[in-house]
Amino acid sequence: MSPPSLIPCGFGQLLPFFGGKFGRNEDESDSKPDFGADYKGEWEVVSKDSGVSAMHLILMPKNNKAIMFDATVFGPSNIQLPKSEKCRPVPDSKTNEIDCWAHAVEYDIETAEVRPLKVLTNPWCSSGGLAADGTLVGTGGWKEGGKSVRLLSGCATCDWEDSPNALSGYRWYLMLNDYRYATQQILPDGSFFLLGGRRVFSYEFLSAQGISNRKSFNFPFLRETTDLAENNLYPFVHLSPDGNLFILANNRSILFSPTSGQIIREFPVLPGGSRNYPASGMSALLPLNLQGGNAKDIQAEVLVCGGAKPEAFNLAEKKTFLPALKDCGRIQITNPAAAWKIETMPSRRVMGDMLLLPTGDVLMLNGAEQGTSAWGAAEVPNFTPVLYSPQKPMNERFTELEPTSIARMYHSSSAVLPDGKILVAGSNTNPGYNFKGVKYPTEMRVEKFSPPYLDPSLQAHKPVILQDFSQATLRYGQKFLVKINLSGWDVETTDIKVTMYAPPFTTHGFSMNQRLLILGMNNVNQSFLGFYNIVATAPPSGTIAPPGYYLLYVVHRGVPSTGMWVHIQ
Repeated sequence: MSPPSLIPCGFGQLLPFFGGKFGRNEDESDSKPDFGADYKGEWEVVSKDSGVSAMHLILMPKNNKAIMFDATVFGPSNIQLPKSEKCRPVPDSKTNEIDCWAHAVEYDIETAEVRPLKVLTNPWCSSGGLAADGTLVGTGGWKEGGKSVRLLSGCATCDWEDSPNALSGYRWYLMLNDYRYATQQILPDGSFFLLGGRRVFSYEFLSAQGISNRKSFNFPFLRETTDLAENNLYPFVHLSPDGNLFILANNRSILFSPTSGQIIREFPVLPGGSRNYPASGMSALLPLNLQGGNAKDIQAEVLVCGGAKPEAFNLAEKKTFLPALKDCGRIQITNPAAAWKIETMPSRRVMGDMLLLPTGDVLMLNGAEQGTSAWGAAEVPNFTPVLYSPQKPMNERFTELEPTSIARMYHSSSAVLPDGKILVAGSNTNPGYNFKGVKYPTEMRVEKFSPPYLDPSLQAHKPVILQDFSQATLRYGQKFLVKINLSGWDVETTDIKVTMYAPPFTTHGFSMNQRLLILGMNNVNQSFLGFYNIVATAPPSGTIAPPGYYLLYVVHRGVPSTGMWVHIQ
């Protein structure tokens, strides 16, 4: 149904049919509570075969496709390249061997159809992120993939474009060099910061077009945080609102300036154990609240949960599986005197995923309760997702949700979808696709999880964004219009929240470049029965919201709309 006359005559004066102007309300003390229910979520298997095991997963903008890919060196996948496609020459093969199996797919999140993709160089344990134009930029890998930059656009027939010598150097120990287990973070100008790799104690920059500057910079902090099991691979990196980078490796963290190359400050040690691969905890930058209007006042907090004891990996190799960590650390990274605040999860978790939901809550899922990351290094799958509500008082923040019946262990991944569901795929604790005779067979099934806000009883309270009448191209600091359909007469400004979500690149328990912004709003107008005009303010700069595509949600007392893709620059 199209709304009658929703055309604005300027942001200061909207055309209401029924007055109903609520204006901006800085005082949220009278806010109504979120709609609540006892619904713990629901799991659904949406595909029995994804074609490849989803070691890496990212949602592409606008086309309702997710990209899943694996390594190329473990033999056949479950899907072949099209007969019209030339097979991939196997690197270093002395017998001119070819590989006719696909190791990447484009997965349709609505129909579950897959399209095989041809990745040329090995992206085993690589990194990635979306460029400002929506192109997937993947970096690193193993052997011939160690220096590679791979680009994938979102058109219906697009396939990988591979530049095998784009990075500054191979990243591997014993002179073989490797850029596996590095972290890739988008910067305010749209370029990428690439940190670490196995036995790689340096960083480099990658332009927004995926072209390296051919120079790397020594980073002693990574050498200092490497222990006998490493435990600092895939370091956690988050872009702070001040333009600096929060970096956590093992159990130590710093605020680092990517422009000056200097460490601004070091935070207290996070007690309890190790947090990065193979100890593999989880981390996210908590939602940034822009409702105050002053960019200088934006506070940022980082959450780190789970992981393992430093010795857990070496013991797991001997089939002794230590209990995973059960604690979380939370720290305000914009506070020079910051200290960790420790909380306790309902269950232990290693190699889990941590996703930001459209509501501003945090979802933890996947992983195990014993051991570490790596092949055959964990036991006791953690089937139960946990919801963390950062705005609630301490000791009231965790809620256990409906468990799945599918083990999602090593090399599993997940993604937030536009409709608010969670796509869950992967899990392969074996070197190769192994479906028989092992405790944890290679997992090809794909699930969707519906969080509590998708309770069928709440659907009457769900906003619907009228995308044809809403602005999808945003400019920094500028007001923009979102039009929604929502039942009821009593909707107030404090009932509504507008959020922007940057879809991450997820692998090995870390969702790179993930970001959720709670936008400032100027007013909410009812223009006709059930139709509302929302005037919100775009983020002020690339420091707060790096350029690119985001999912924009309207949240009504805890119930989010389906997201609309917007682009900001």
